[in-house]
Amino acid sequence: MKTLYEAVVTSQGGRAAGHVRSSDGLIDLKIAHPKELGGPGGAANPELLFAAGYSACFESALLHVARLGKIPVTNTKVVAHIALGPKEGGGYMLAARLQVGMEGVDQATKQALLEKAHQVCPYSNATRGNIDVQLELL
Repeated sequence: MKTLYEAVVTSQGGRAAGHVRSSDGLIDLKIAHPKELGGPGGAANPELLFAAGYSACFESALLHVARLGKIPVTNTKVVAHIALGPKEGGGYMLAARLQVGMEGVDQATKQALLEKAHQVCPYSNATRGNIDVQLELL
């Protein structure tokens, strides 16, 4: 693969009481277990960071395929739900549900754009076949 961009983030302390910082300093966050996992909450966690990345990336892919097709969508948004759960046989795994909203086009066009964006988005390509990803139109 030809690299177009590389993000570099360092984690120290792990999920329980850690910290993540990007090499450019744009991300500089405490990490903690959420209350739902017995932690104190009040800080970011890997699932939140993944949800932020996936939602932003998917929306960019959606806008890209709309622009290529000269389809005038407006008011786009992507809500990413990232679930963490036990894996059969031990360990953990993720599941994703993306709720995608857009205006300016009919339902069939929305569905077609949603499916094309899912083929273009790097996060979708990375997760395909690895985790359950559900797509929903809002």
